Amino acid sequence: MNRRKIIATIEARMASSRLPGKVLLPVLDKPLLQHMIERVQRSRYLDEVVIALPDGSGDDPIIDLAEKIGVPHYRGSEDDVLSRVVDTARSRRADILVQLTGDCPLMDHRLIDACVQKYLEDKWDYIANDLVRTYPIGFDVAVMSVNLLASTLDEPDLDEVDREHVTTYLVERPERFRLYNVSAPPDLSYPEMQVTLDTPEDYAVIRNVFEHLYPRNPDFSTGDVIHYLLESPDIASINEQIKRKSKRP
Repeated sequence: MNRRKIIATIEARMASSRLPGKVLLPVLDKPLLQHMIERVQRSRYLDEVVIALPDGSGDDPIIDLAEKIGVPHYRGSEDDVLSRVVDTARSRRADILVQLTGDCPLMDHRLIDACVQKYLEDKWDYIANDLVRTYPIGFDVAVMSVNLLASTLDEPDLDEVDREHVTTYLVERPERFRLYNVSAPPDLSYPEMQVTLDTPEDYAVIRNVFEHLYPRNPDFSTGDVIHYLLESPDIASINEQIKRKSKRP
């Protein structure tokens, strides 16, 4: 029996109401999206990393980067992100999907591998590390089968929020789907910490983390990020007052 193909999709686009072009902002002479891809590619389980981007011409700079660094991409609907991700996975003939967003440039391949390993070992429909928030915001991973995610496209009660946020249909129906949360160990449990990329303040924090940790070890870990921010409250406080948008209005 052939091994199932596992890919990660990274949802990325140039448009952003609070920080336009955020995924290509530079840090240490590389766009943040390239940093994220290089970090994700260290996973022991992933066969491929694919950028899932909208089909508008405004996102052409992301394609330029993908071609420059040799990473595949797929263009789909800007607003129906669910169908974009499903079509991206199908275009690569994937069986298992690791869903990531370009808002998480500090993503740690160790977290991806922990979620994938749990998915492969046990009979869960959906594995994530943010069903109950324990890790900092910005380290979010979700794992599921491509067929399961694709099946939600045919659900009669699928709504606009589900199409925009990809996995809400699964997450909000624990009575139907077997969901499992991968929780952080006590020393990494800082759910109030924010290292997602959404505002200029977030960029300042993330840039500082990279500039401090990357020269010493390009493969720095989630723990390295957390411990650095705990030791640098002046940096961690830059974005602590930022309010995140909820998925449901």
